[in-house]
Amino acid sequence: MRIQRQVVDYALQRRSVLAEVYAGRTGVSEVCDASPYLLRAAKFHGMASSVVCPICRKEQLTLVSWVFGDKLGPVSGSARTSEELVRLAASREEFAVHVVEVCRTCSWNHLVQSYVLGIAPTPKRSRTSPRTHEPSRRTAIE
Repeated sequence: MRIQRQVVDYALQRRSVLAEVYAGRTGVSEVCDASPYLLRAAKFHGMASSVVCPICRKEQLTLVSWVFGDKLGPVSGSARTSEELVRLAASREEFAVHVVEVCRTCSWNHLVQSYVLGIAPTPKRSRTSPRTHEPSRRTAIE
C-alpha cells in the first residue's frame, strides 16, 4: 500500500469507551449500535482482524476502510477493500481513510485509525514571473 500520512490512532479512546462499559457506566446497547449499512460493508468490503470482539467475545472483528475526499466524487463516503485503496492511492489526489472495527455478531463498532492516502497535490505556481533584482537608482542628492 502507498505511504500513509497523518496517521491518527484511536486506541486510547477505544480503551476509555471499553472501561466505561466494563464498569457499567455505559450500556452495551450504546456501543453496539452498528448500522445495517456498516454491517453490510463489513461483510463485503471488510478485512478480518486477529482481535476478538471486546464485548461479546464470540468472533474476530472485521476492519472496514471508508474513504472521504473532495476529489473522489461519488466514491467519497464509501467502504473500500485494500486492493481498491491501493488503486485509489495511485490515481487520485489526497483523500482520508477511516478504519472502523466491527463485530458482525453484536454490532460493536469503533473508529480505530484514520490516515491520508493519495497523490500529494502539487503546489500552485504564481501567474506572474519572478522579479529580477534591479539596482536601486540613487539621486545625486543622496
